Amino acid sequence: MERGRRGMLVKRLCHITATGVTLTMLAGCAASSGVDQQARGGYFARNLSGLPADPPMAPGDNPILAVRALHNPPPRLIRLALLAQHERWAGTPYRLGGSSRRGIDCSALVQNIFSDTFRLDLPRTTEQQVHAGLKIKRNALRPGDLVFFRSRGGYRHVGIYVGEGRFLHASTSRGVMMSNLDNRYWQRHFWQARRTLEPVLLSRRRGETGEG
Repeated sequence: MERGRRGMLVKRLCHITATGVTLTMLAGCAASSGVDQQARGGYFARNLSGLPADPPMAPGDNPILAVRALHNPPPRLIRLALLAQHERWAGTPYRLGGSSRRGIDCSALVQNIFSDTFRLDLPRTTEQQVHAGLKIKRNALRPGDLVFFRSRGGYRHVGIYVGEGRFLHASTSRGVMMSNLDNRYWQRHFWQARRTLEPVLLSRRRGETGEG
């Protein structure tokens, strides 16, 4: 009888140990280090204000629609609209040449968001987008500005600055996500920033105001 109890106790301890090891492995995967972790830039999506913790907005309060209706939307409203776009696109996988929720690359994401939010037509590729708007200094960034990165191998990447040091982009490893400009990887490869949301430039945008 005593041997049976000991056997059951050993089995329970083994099960608890195995569960702990599994959780540790999962935690290790989520906190992996090295270049891949740096390239992700940190996934801050759920920590930003204006995301799921806040009450859902009514259709009439949609910041994307509000931005469309204004010729010179304030930075705070632009930020809210970009956070709403993040909610639409978050988790979409990266696909070179892709332009839909089945898969999208960095420049196509920027082009889609600017078209949908600001009714502003940007070029399709990163090489073309880097000539759009006005070049600005990094310390002058405002929500809606484009941020560009370039590696030694010639790879170019683009995202949209959201504010508070974060930018929205299509990561090659994690898909559409938020990253931090202060991350060492992004600091090292930062190239330049462009502003396309000046009133003069916005005055040239398309005139549609309907949802679409």
